[in-house]
Amino acid sequence: MLDRLWYASPMKTIKGKGKHLDFAQIAHAVVEAATDESPQVEEPSDKNPHAVALGRLGGQKGGRARADKLTPEQRKEIALRAAKARWTK
Repeated sequence: MLDRLWYASPMKTIKGKGKHLDFAQIAHAVVEAATDESPQVEEPSDKNPHAVALGRLGGQKGGRARADKLTPEQRKEIALRAAKARWTK
């Protein structure tokens, strides 16, 4: 009976890590998140915050500005390549 329960239960994964966890690891992650005892390491940022803000502004405008400049034929070609890439996996 325990064998059936073991195989019937779904294996969970940690988001972003991509590795399968067993029940003890899941329980450990839940307790760690609930008690907030996980080791927290802050990395010092050596980036200029003003430059980061300017880069983010350009990034927000970039895709939309590029799409506005494309002709309908170019948009269709890009969409076909994207669909082909999705379906060839």
